[in-house]
Amino acid sequence: MLKFLKKYWWIGLIGSMFMVGEVLIDLIQPKMMAKIVDEGILKGDSALVWSVGIRMILIVMLGGSCGILSGVFVNICAQHYGNDLRKACFGRIMNFSFEQTDDFTVGSLITRTTSDVTQVQNMLAQLIRGAVRCMMFFIAGSSFLISLNVAFSRVLMFALPVILIEIAFVVWKSGPLFTLLQKRLDRVNSIIGENIAGERVVKAFVQEERENEKFETGNRELVDTQFKVLILLSWMRPIMNIVLNIATVAIIYIGGMEVAAKRMEIGRLMAAITYLSQILNGMMMLAMIFQTITRGVASSKRLKEVLSSVPAIKDGAEREIPLRGGSIEFKNVSFTYPGHHHEVLKNINFSLGAGQTLAIIGATGSGKSTLVSLIPRFYDVNAGSVLVDGIDVRRFPLDELRDRIAFVLQKSEMFSSTIKQNILIGKPDADDEEVKRAARAAQADGFITAQPEGYDTPVAEAGMSLSGGQKQRIAISRALIKPAEILVLDDSTSALDLGTEARLFKALGEEYSKLTRIIIAQRIATVMRADRIAVLERGRIVGLGSHDELMASCPVYREIYDSQLRKGSERK
Repeated sequence: MLKFLKKYWWIGLIGSMFMVGEVLIDLIQPKMMAKIVDEGILKGDSALVWSVGIRMILIVMLGGSCGILSGVFVNICAQHYGNDLRKACFGRIMNFSFEQTDDFTVGSLITRTTSDVTQVQNMLAQLIRGAVRCMMFFIAGSSFLISLNVAFSRVLMFALPVILIEIAFVVWKSGPLFTLLQKRLDRVNSIIGENIAGERVVKAFVQEERENEKFETGNRELVDTQFKVLILLSWMRPIMNIVLNIATVAIIYIGGMEVAAKRMEIGRLMAAITYLSQILNGMMMLAMIFQTITRGVASSKRLKEVLSSVPAIKDGAEREIPLRGGSIEFKNVSFTYPGHHHEVLKNINFSLGAGQTLAIIGATGSGKSTLVSLIPRFYDVNAGSVLVDGIDVRRFPLDELRDRIAFVLQKSEMFSSTIKQNILIGKPDADDEEVKRAARAAQADGFITAQPEGYDTPVAEAGMSLSGGQKQRIAISRALIKPAEILVLDDSTSALDLGTEARLFKALGEEYSKLTRIIIAQRIATVMRADRIAVLERGRIVGLGSHDELMASCPVYREIYDSQLRKGSERK
């Protein structure tokens, strides 16, 4: 965490120096006030009152300037530190595997990159500015107070231990509560995120009341934890005020005795009361700062968990990558999801030459999407190996591997920008003609140009302004514009009608014939066109070949064919 402060430590140091200047000026004023009372007012020297008074005003203005500059420099340091920390957390999250994202949960990661970073940023600002101010008041103020009369040290010896014990107790008790508070906030953020993302499902199944109850439970837990923290902290100020008032009475008593004995002037007694007030108020401020520090420490531990997490999927060591081809081979591949014991894929073997098309079909849950997710290393195999262009994918640098693959997921993710910008994710420097060519092949150009703003039509958050079929076609356009050698369509034509789907695959065959294609589909009509078809059942390949070969040799494939086409033709 400290490494993010290396670039800005000098800015924080300047802010601290200005704070030291402000505190020293605050500590000079009581002595100047004592001089006005003892040598000016009591002796009737109005010239001295005016002279010292004007100097006090000028010094106060200088102190105010130091305070302002301290705030400016400290906030510059803290804001830049928080900015770098937030970017580092976001960058690390972007390198997480799916497994690590699931472990942390989306709601928790959002809280850590927003609320937790803010808490650490506030802690830094308080440490640089507030802690310096408090310690200066304590050290220098005590020295100034004792310099007025050594007897005042007895008051400090009583007051300070009481305050320090109270601060230590509150920090000890509140630390775990602040950690729990952030976890409660994680939960609330997760509930809100789930309900916003699944708003249509909630409304369609009339589950508003159930979700409101779930949110109320999470929110109540957050409020209860916050309430415990506030109850604990609410004891601090009253106790400190009691200590401050008792100490003030003691100072007045001791000082009064000294004044009565002619060993001390009234002005110095007034200065002593002011110094004591500054010292104890500084300690009271330190107690409030410790609240921020305690919460910041809790948040910093959560951020360290993110920053210290080593990506489960790491770059391979291979640097001399041969020319691109597009061949794919699975050798004895088995896979189990992390944290589970059930094998999703078992002894998968097949090879696919460059420019060929492989279709994968099978029942829901048979492992189709899992199989293709091993090619770009969304997950790593447990046994066997996956090869792209004859090289194990684990030897590739991740960027190099994923640059070779254009992937269209089951869920077509859209971003809040324009249609054109969503397509350009595949190739940010593509020109307009490349965008239109990809859209025409994906059968998206027609509905896009029908929009009032064409390709510059804004897309609502999560693509809410688009139909399922439109989102799929834009996602396919995004994949086609990418200069890749492998195209994976993971059940990404399910929302298209058969006519549109047929035109899409025709365009792929004519304009993108060099692409190696893997197509996951549920419809026999979709997979029949492929060079080879893999039939998956319970994580195993139970059939591999062309349509005619599988009709002759694979009962599972024939069953799917009969259920979709033969019986459909009989009904007609």
